[in-house]
Amino acid sequence: MAAENHRNRTVLKEVWRREENAFCADCGKPNCSGIHRNILGVSEIKSLRMDHWDEAQVQFLAQHGNAVAKATYEAHVPIYYYRPVHTDCLLLREQWIEAKYKRKEFMKPGKQLPYSKGLKEGILWKRGRDNGQYFPRRFLLSEREGCLKYFTKQDAKEPKIIIKIDAINATFQPEKIGHPNGLQITYLKDNKTRNIFLYHEDGKEIVDWFNAIRAVKFHYLKVAFPVASDKELKSRLTRNFLKEGYMEKTGPRQKEPFKKRWFTLDHRRLMYFRDPLDAFAKGEVFVGSGENGYSVKQGLPADVQGNFTWQYVITIITPDRDYLFTCETERDQQEWIAAFSHVIEQPMTPQEYAIEAYFKLKP
Repeated sequence: MAAENHRNRTVLKEVWRREENAFCADCGKPNCSGIHRNILGVSEIKSLRMDHWDEAQVQFLAQHGNAVAKATYEAHVPIYYYRPVHTDCLLLREQWIEAKYKRKEFMKPGKQLPYSKGLKEGILWKRGRDNGQYFPRRFLLSEREGCLKYFTKQDAKEPKIIIKIDAINATFQPEKIGHPNGLQITYLKDNKTRNIFLYHEDGKEIVDWFNAIRAVKFHYLKVAFPVASDKELKSRLTRNFLKEGYMEKTGPRQKEPFKKRWFTLDHRRLMYFRDPLDAFAKGEVFVGSGENGYSVKQGLPADVQGNFTWQYVITIITPDRDYLFTCETERDQQEWIAAFSHVIEQPMTPQEYAIEAYFKLKP
């Protein structure tokens, strides 16, 4: 018995040391067993060091590492399907695991999936723009029409809003919305960002909506940019915001009192809101590239005396003016500076030059 236990322990150590098994097959990081424990009927969690392993279990593990599991359960993941990482919300990671192992959505080619049909219709709870209450609204996503619509009444013939699919972004925001299945839709209206906040009580349903939007947008981009690679198109489907949080800001004369605002950095658009759940931003700042005269630094310009509460200052320098912000903590300051630096270091695309020109022309 002792010899068998020793042999099993030796095999387990060898399996654990394989490069393919160093990280979780689902989130790409170590120590992700907790999320698996919470999904009943999908996972069996055992410790390599603390639990007992019999001979059959050891041999199974030796023959079925992460590489085999990924090749089996991820054999036919659609290019547009969002594969969550360890920093994504719990809902996305849970649904990815259930889709792989419980529903086995990606094991066979050509399987009809609820987000792959090019048409999706249903009821989602939408936050009212003015009153902050959530109401059931009928949504319709159509690949043929290339848009997402929503209707204020279930039997309404005319939609309240029509959003072109190429203008849509979707990102999960459970903490901001206050619901574990909260989804934020953003799009441009008159070159200004419009926010719509949604949720569905069923986690699978809201994730299906998210991937349906990505599927319709992918097929639209395939037609619009036929020479672009799938990898390039995939990067343009949806995006998470680079950074969000509270800062204080002052006005263009830099003599006004600093006011606390909620800020969202969506690539080159820095938007600020009175409330995180506002439909429209109070203002937007374009953050260009370093080679075009944009930079970020810690602290105030030498000739400015600020009237602010928070002490950790950031200055965004643009060709037209300097923008002054303050953060509550040094950590917030450094995280914002890192996010701004990431954007500024990237060269601008032709489309971004057009956006910059719009910002310079608007009053």
